[in-house]
Amino acid sequence: MGKLRIDTLDASSPALLESCTTLIVNAFADPVRYSAERVGHELRSNDKVFYRQFFIAVQDGEIRAVGGAKAADWAAKTHLLYLSAVAPESRGQGIGRALIKARIEWLEKNFPSGRIIVSTSHCKRFRSLGFVDIRKGTVDGRHLMLRRF
Repeated sequence: MGKLRIDTLDASSPALLESCTTLIVNAFADPVRYSAERVGHELRSNDKVFYRQFFIAVQDGEIRAVGGAKAADWAAKTHLLYLSAVAPESRGQGIGRALIKARIEWLEKNFPSGRIIVSTSHCKRFRSLGFVDIRKGTVDGRHLMLRRF
């Protein structure tokens, strides 16, 4: 396998948008909540105040993972990590972790301080990256976690 590269998503590329949409829709397998139309809208959205920035993990010329960061509340300096998906054949290789780290680094570079929130079933991974549980218990099997910077 070739070297993994994390890039920002070029939302002006129809081919990249289609590949990322397909990866996310297939990973979540929930056509009501994660329809191709809804995911495509998220990937293309360009709101100046409530930014959305997506990243792709590319290896051997293929998109292996995609994940986003977006503003939850500009006044409270709160950011969300969301729509993270790794292709099934690429799981367990550290690609998801690399994508998380790239998004955290981007947030810390572009904002002087703030909070990052994520809803996840992978608590151990996020704890190792400085996240803490916001509350005890889960909602739909997912933990809400926070990291301050």
